[in-house]
Amino acid sequence: MSLTYAVGDIHGTLHKLRRLIARCEQHADGRPMTFVFLGDYLDRGPQSAGVVETVIDLQSQLQGRAIALKGNHEAMALNVIAGTVPAQHWLGQGGAATMLSYGVKSARELPRAHVDWLRSLPASYDDGRRFFVHAGIDPNKPLDAQDEDDLLWMREPFLSDRRDHGRLVVHGHTPLATDTPDLRSNRLNVDTGAVFGGPLTAAVFADSETKPIAFLQAE
Repeated sequence: MSLTYAVGDIHGTLHKLRRLIARCEQHADGRPMTFVFLGDYLDRGPQSAGVVETVIDLQSQLQGRAIALKGNHEAMALNVIAGTVPAQHWLGQGGAATMLSYGVKSARELPRAHVDWLRSLPASYDDGRRFFVHAGIDPNKPLDAQDEDDLLWMREPFLSDRRDHGRLVVHGHTPLATDTPDLRSNRLNVDTGAVFGGPLTAAVFADSETKPIAFLQAE
């Protein structure tokens, strides 16, 4: 049996990420495992640079079995670098903490290797049973016709929609008020607010069933 670990919004909480990766590896106990990171590596927390480096290193180690998706905070940083969004908007959303972690004074000074990695991130991942995405989907469009902005920013009407989307949509982006992931019939939110004092959560999926078989957390 192979296992998939879907990890919610990290936001620079490197110590929680390291603990959670170790918990997932211990849980897998030698079984084949895949990580799916749901985006928002950057901003708000103190160690965005370390989070990005850790995920890149994990991808190198696991050779195709660590999927990193783009979040809206990565998109904001890239838009500032491209000059399409004012820097002050990003700074007010946690970008100041990111620049501090990198020791730079401008988004355009971020390391080229990390910026190239951010640009390479896909907005979704479909494993045949689950559709992994940062924020959500437009419930009025098929999964293969989604706009990237919706995948990165969507809340409503997705969060209230009860329709079957053909996959269990696994997402973050909307921090939960409790430490417990929000599992519905058609979606799962695993953003348990790690940067706001909550745990960092991984939903555990087996290849034999759609819904999670467990949740792992790191404080």
